[in-house]
Amino acid sequence: MAAGRYSFVLEQGATFNIQLDWTDGNGDPIDLTGYHARMQLRPTVESSDVILSLSSSLDVSGSGIFLRGSSNDLPLTSGSIGIYIAADTSQNLDFNEAYYDLEIVSGATVTRLVEGKVKLSKNVTR
Repeated sequence: MAAGRYSFVLEQGATFNIQLDWTDGNGDPIDLTGYHARMQLRPTVESSDVILSLSSSLDVSGSGIFLRGSSNDLPLTSGSIGIYIAADTSQNLDFNEAYYDLEIVSGATVTRLVEGKVKLSKNVTR
């Protein structure tokens, strides 16, 4: 399976919240119980510099990746992946364009679900 492509705009100083649904070939949601997620933004695909790193271990601002399996009570449907970036976190970002990918990990199996570009819309009101 090749990673899907999705590019988006991240608004500096605003809360970012998006939900992705992972389904099998029949369109049925994949139970994400026991999975871990990780995502990084970098200035170029080859760069060793990380602009932002998110995982299913939330940071102090609450930014991170929420996974919905059949055994938790998150406000997402089964097979859903919620990417959340707090306003305080996005306020501190300073780039024009970056690259990202989102990986889902289960044991030794890593699946890259989606990749693309991120444009930062700079904040005027501070």
